[in-house]
Amino acid sequence: MFSIEHEFDATVVTLVDEGETPLQEDVVVNGFEECITVEQYDPRTDRVNTITLSISQMRDLAAALSLPEGVYSRKKT
Repeated sequence: MFSIEHEFDATVVTLVDEGETPLQEDVVVNGFEECITVEQYDPRTDRVNTITLSISQMRDLAAALSLPEGVYSRKKT
């Protein structure tokens, strides 16, 4: 399950783990104009871990999900 919310400066997508246990904590993806952040609460450390991706890195990740093993370079668009 997931939700999408449009806020003033970002689009926020929340991914909720469903199915068999053990379930993972929710993943929150914030899409800003200049970057994407991915956040997830870690109950072991009682902290939220954040990863920041540039828009270019996010495009590479989206492309990589449907490609076989290898090294690639996207054409600039």
